Amino acid sequence: MKALRALRTLSSKPRKTPLNPTFFHRFYAAQPQEDDSSHTPSLSDSENGSDSVFNSTHYDIPTISSDSKPKIPQKPTWNTKYRSKADELIDQKKKPDDLIFKNSSLAKKLLEAAVCLPSDDEDEEDEEEVVKEEDQKALSVGIIGAPNAGKSALTNYMVGTKVAAVSRKTNTTTHEVLGVMTKGDTQICFFDTPGITLSNRGCPYKDFKVRVESAWSSVNLYDVLIVIFDVHRHLTRPDARVIGLIKRMGAESHPIQKRVLCMNKIDLVEKKKDLLTVAEQFKDHPGYERHFMISGLMGSGVKDLTQYLMDQAVKGSWEEDPFIMTEEVMKNISLEVVRERLLDHVHQEIPYGIEHRLMDWKELRDGSLRIEQHLCWNPTSVG
Repeated sequence: MKALRALRTLSSKPRKTPLNPTFFHRFYAAQPQEDDSSHTPSLSDSENGSDSVFNSTHYDIPTISSDSKPKIPQKPTWNTKYRSKADELIDQKKKPDDLIFKNSSLAKKLLEAAVCLPSDDEDEEDEEEVVKEEDQKALSVGIIGAPNAGKSALTNYMVGTKVAAVSRKTNTTTHEVLGVMTKGDTQICFFDTPGITLSNRGCPYKDFKVRVESAWSSVNLYDVLIVIFDVHRHLTRPDARVIGLIKRMGAESHPIQKRVLCMNKIDLVEKKKDLLTVAEQFKDHPGYERHFMISGLMGSGVKDLTQYLMDQAVKGSWEEDPFIMTEEVMKNISLEVVRERLLDHVHQEIPYGIEHRLMDWKELRDGSLRIEQHLCWNPTSVG
């Protein structure tokens, strides 16, 4: 009872569930239960005086009865699949070459995920077939239009990869950007040009002369010329300069070049009947062979435009490798991606005065890429 009294002192707080009596017999075997004959002292109580020291070795430790079933410990709840992966990495069972290849593939996939756009399953080729040079077809397509008309968005969608920066700001494209689309035996090269506008006199603005000089000088160099404009803005805020550009390019048919007029951003037009009114407005221009209503961002109507361009392709060798993205192309894409983010987060005239340079492009041993770009801005050149 002295041992039980000490236990009661240590456990003074009330417990929700009483302890099993077997627990007391196992750890505090001061005296056996009265009804348990198996627990008899080896010495009689008469031989031990009241003042003698208690010796627990005189008593046997009781065992748990067969009726009480011990609790089975719970099994681990972790996923064995992840545990095996962790053990595999800890034990370093993979070869170093496999790890380098895995990291290299991961770095390339991350870069492709940053620049690639989703495409339809029906447009994806299951197998990469090598086309003989004598069976190849080629076509060069130039895309011109006013600033912020959606030229870069259309180029990115048709190519399937972000090759040009897209921003809500005007004059995002500062130089000619090349995008290549290869389907079957046909390769189409798209040339995204800077935005061009005309003054009331029908001449390019002097302040944009340097920026759009390449666009005007290369207008007649393409097999097909796409003249694109924002139809939503034309319906809400018509611009005489844009109308003048459309009329000038479609005034007369070109002897060699085919020209088409694309009404872009139809997804922003709520009343689709208004699109027919715009098409009726520009139908009498002989320079345009076809008219298309598209959304370069959402992809509406782009399939018909693509099929038209595929039909215009002629026999000729391909200019670009359709299956290999060169390092130079990847460098240009990295510059366009950073420039796009710069235009989205830096406002007013600052992003237009920044000089963007690619300083270093290095593939590390683990397969990842180290890209260093410098943004140089001269504050005295503004204002």
